[in-house]
Amino acid sequence: MNSSTVSDEFVFAEEVSAAPAPHTTQKTQSPAVWHILVVDDEPDVHAATKLALKGIEVEGRSLAFSHAYSSQQAQALLAQNPDFAVALIDVVMEQQDAGLQLVRHIREVLGNTAIRVVLRTGQPGDVPELQTIQQYDINDYKTKSELTQERLFTSLVIAIRAYAQIELLQWGQARLARILQASLALGKANNLQGFAQNLLRQLEVLLYGDGSASACQEQGQIAIAVHVAGTAPYVLAASADCQHWVGSALEHVPMGAGLQQTLQAQSHRFDAQAVHLFIPSAHGVVLAVSATRSALQMSTHSLEQGLLEVFVSNATMAFEKLQLYLDINALAFSDDLVGLPNRNAMVAALDAQQYPQGVLALLDLDGFADINSVLDAHFGDAVLKAVAHRLHAEFAQDAVVARVGGDLFGVYGAPASIAPQRLLGVFAQPFAVKDGELLRLSATVGLVQLRSTDGVTALKDAGVALKQAKRQARGKSLYFDPTQSEAASQRMQRLNCLRAAFSEEQLCLHYQPCVDLRTGQVVAAECLLRWPVPGGKFIPPDQFIPLAEQAGLMLALGHWVIATALRWRKSLVGRVNDAFRVAINVSQVQFAEPDFVEQVLALVAASGVQGYQVEIELTESVAVSKVEDVQAKLKALRAQGIRVAMDDFGTGYSSLSILQRLSLDKLKIDRSFVSGDLPQAQADAGTGVHLEIANTIITLAQHLKLATLAEGIETDAQRRALLAAGCELGQGYFFSRPLPEQDFLLWLEKNST
Repeated sequence: MNSSTVSDEFVFAEEVSAAPAPHTTQKTQSPAVWHILVVDDEPDVHAATKLALKGIEVEGRSLAFSHAYSSQQAQALLAQNPDFAVALIDVVMEQQDAGLQLVRHIREVLGNTAIRVVLRTGQPGDVPELQTIQQYDINDYKTKSELTQERLFTSLVIAIRAYAQIELLQWGQARLARILQASLALGKANNLQGFAQNLLRQLEVLLYGDGSASACQEQGQIAIAVHVAGTAPYVLAASADCQHWVGSALEHVPMGAGLQQTLQAQSHRFDAQAVHLFIPSAHGVVLAVSATRSALQMSTHSLEQGLLEVFVSNATMAFEKLQLYLDINALAFSDDLVGLPNRNAMVAALDAQQYPQGVLALLDLDGFADINSVLDAHFGDAVLKAVAHRLHAEFAQDAVVARVGGDLFGVYGAPASIAPQRLLGVFAQPFAVKDGELLRLSATVGLVQLRSTDGVTALKDAGVALKQAKRQARGKSLYFDPTQSEAASQRMQRLNCLRAAFSEEQLCLHYQPCVDLRTGQVVAAECLLRWPVPGGKFIPPDQFIPLAEQAGLMLALGHWVIATALRWRKSLVGRVNDAFRVAINVSQVQFAEPDFVEQVLALVAASGVQGYQVEIELTESVAVSKVEDVQAKLKALRAQGIRVAMDDFGTGYSSLSILQRLSLDKLKIDRSFVSGDLPQAQADAGTGVHLEIANTIITLAQHLKLATLAEGIETDAQRRALLAAGCELGQGYFFSRPLPEQDFLLWLEKNST
C-alpha cells in the first residue's frame, strides 16, 4: 500500500469532542491506560491513527499506542505484552493475507482470546468482508475509507468495552478457581488451630496475591479471632508480623475493635480501611477475620466482594465439617462420665509410641461390682469420677490417663513415672464420694513394659497380667510375663477348637463299669465326656471342662451329655438288667440353672428311660452353694426315682451338717485315697489304699445310710482291702477303663455273670 492512497482511503470527518464513557471501577492493579496495537506497513497510517485518537479517553483511561509495521513485528510485541486491549490490523502487508494470518496466530498460537481485533483494509475486494468475519475471530472489519475519526472512535470504544468485559470475566474465573482451590485446602485441617492457619494462608493469597510473610508485612495484616460460647473471644491466628497477638484478648490488640464489632454484628463488613468477615457454626464456636486494605489487590467492586463472600461461604461449610469432626472425635476418644480419654485414645497414644519403651498399667477397682449392686449405679459413677480425678491429678503431667473400661483405668508413661508403688499409692487415702462420704478403695494392677507392638496388643498383654494379679495378688500389682500371653493364646485356641468340635459332633461319651465288690456284678456305668484328636489321642477332661465353663459352653455341653447318655441307656434294654443305671456327671454351672430339674426330667421322659435307671453325680462344690436350693432340687430329682451321688468325696469342702441336710444316695471315695496318690507312709502297705481315710468315709456313709463307691481301683489287693472296709461298689482299671459304646457292649458280654 503506497502513501498516495492514504488521503483517499482514510478520510477524517470534522473532529468531534469524544465524551468519556460512564466510569466503571476496575482492579486497582490494572494499568491506567488502554494499550492499543497498530499494525500497518504504512507509516502515514500510524501517524493518522494516532492523530485521530489524540487526547481521547475511554472508560476514564487514556490510550497508549504501540506500532508494528509487519506481522512479524506485531507477533513479537504481542508475545512481550499480553495486555493489549485492541489491535488495529491491516489485512494486506508483506503478504496478501498477512493480517489474517496474524489474527490466526493471536488466537491459536498465543491463545489470546481477550484482545479485540479490528481489521482495516484499503483493498476490500481482495478479502470479502462476510467470509472474513465468518472465518476469523475479529471484532470489526472496516475499509480505511469508512474510518472517519468518529467511526474509528466508535469502533474502538466498542472493542475496548468488549475487551473490558472479557477481561473481567476471565479475572472472575481465575479468582473463582483460586477460591475453590483455597476452599479445598481448608478441609484438610483436623483441629481448630490448623483450620485457622489454613484460613490465614488462603486469605493472604486471595487478598494480597502472595501468602509469604514478607508480602503480608508489606501489603497488609490479617487477624482471626475465635469466640467459644461462654468464654471471652481471643486472637487465634495472625499474620507473620503479628504473631505476638495470638492468644491475646481482643481489647489488647490493634485490630481487636474491628474483630469485636464483626462478632457482635455476625455479618461481613467492608470499609475503606479493612475487610471484616464472619464465619459462623452451629456448634457454639464462631470466627471473625479482619484484614487491612493497605495495598489490597481487591477493591470495593461488587464482583470482588461477591467472590470473597463465596470463599467465606465455602469456609463456613469447611468450618462446620471441622466442628462436626471435633464433636465426633470427642465422642470417639473421650469418656463423658469421668472426663478422661477413653480406650480408643489410649490405643492411639500407644500406637503413636508417645512414650517409647514406656510402661502401660491397667488398674481394676477391687469389689466395684459390689458397690454398684449393693449401693446403686449413681454412687458407682461418683466413685469412678473420684478415682479418675485423683489419677489425673497424680499422672496427667507425665503420662496418658484413660478410662478403658467399666471400672478399668489405664496409665501409660515413661518407666520412671509408672511405678507400682506410685500407682497403688493413689489408693492410700480414702476417696470423698457423694456429699463428702469417705470410701476406702483398693485396686489390682497389671503392668507391661512396651515392646515394638501395637496399642491393642499392649492392652491385651496388660490385661493378661491383670487377670493373673487378680488370681494371685488381689490388691497388688504384677508385671506381664510373655509366657502368660502364650498360655492365654493356647487357651483361646483350644477353646475355639472345642467350640468347633462340639458343633461338628466330634465329642463322644465313654462308659466305665461300676461293679458290686461283693458279687462282681456290673450294676451301673459312669459316662465320661471325651474329646478325641487326630492320632488316636484324647484331650483330658480336666483341661477342656474348665474352658467350657469359662466360655459359657457348659450348659449346652451338659445338655448334650445328659441326652446322649439317656439314649445310650435306652439302647441297653434287654442287654442289662432293669436296675442298671447310667451315672451322669453334672457341673456346678449346670446344676445352678433355675430350671435344671425341669430340663433333666423332660429329657428322661423324652428318652423313655425310667428315673431309677438314672444317677446324677455332683461335686462337693455344689454342696457349699445355697443348701436350701440344692436340697429342693435333689428332693425333686429323687422323687422321680433318680439317684444322686456326691463325686470325689473327701477333696472338697462339704461338712457333716450339710451332708445330713442333703438328699443323697451315695458317696464316691476319690481315687486319691485309693490308687496310691498319697505318700506311701500314709497308705496301707501292700495296697496303696489310705485305709484310715477310706474307713472314715465308709463309716460316715454308713452312719448316713448312704452307699459307697471307690474310684480308681487298679489292683485286686485294693479291691479286697476296700471290700473288707465295708465299701460296696467300685470302679477302676482293675475292672475296665472307660470304653466307647461298642467296646463296652463287648466287655459287657464277656463279663456278664
